[in-house]
Amino acid sequence: MLECDPASLVKDMIDAALAAFLEMFSAPFRSALYKTLGVTIGLLALVWVLLAKAVAGWIVLSSAWLSTLLSLTTGIGLLVALFFAIPPVSFIAASFFLDDLADIVEAEIAPLEGPGRRLPIGEALWLGAKFAGVALAVNIVALLLFLVPGVNAIVFFGANAYLLGRGYFEFAALRHRPLAEVHRLRRQRGVEIFVAGLIMAALFAVPILNLMTPLFAASFMVRLYDAMARRAQPGALQAAR
Repeated sequence: MLECDPASLVKDMIDAALAAFLEMFSAPFRSALYKTLGVTIGLLALVWVLLAKAVAGWIVLSSAWLSTLLSLTTGIGLLVALFFAIPPVSFIAASFFLDDLADIVEAEIAPLEGPGRRLPIGEALWLGAKFAGVALAVNIVALLLFLVPGVNAIVFFGANAYLLGRGYFEFAALRHRPLAEVHRLRRQRGVEIFVAGLIMAALFAVPILNLMTPLFAASFMVRLYDAMARRAQPGALQAAR
């Protein structure tokens, strides 16, 4: 286990989160923002169409009054389902542009370990697809618990905090380390990464801003990973390798 000053951890977390939030609206991020939003909205529209077609047959076969009730209920249900689909869909959309975002952030912060390597497109898409698959499964469970007060919020924030923290940490760390080392460091820094994931999950819960969360998460984790590396130098970083 790596030893760290709690005050240093909190300061690094706050500094990284504030810088990442402000950076979402900066000029260098705008191009990636428009692209990510475009792909995310397009994918969400596709999800909406597929879900709507899946339930359309039930409505057609129903009586007039039941058809009206089902149409209203289905519309509300689709909106709820679409909300829970945002984390996996947005990560797939962002996977095309994450390295561009990371390059911008690293050019600004001059990371301790030097510029990260850009992930091959196949590796980036596989990382995105793997994360999206797990996130989809978890959010289906959260969706099934939607009507259970208290439990639904705990499941949504807890599950997405874990998924977002893990997914974006692996992306940031893989630019500098092999996968086995990334997994080792992730286990050592599990609590810190989970707290970072809670911040991302909170942003995901805010309409409109949730579509921009991948940009925030990429910038946030690149900065947080660099802060981890700086705290670990000179001895602990080598021990983690």
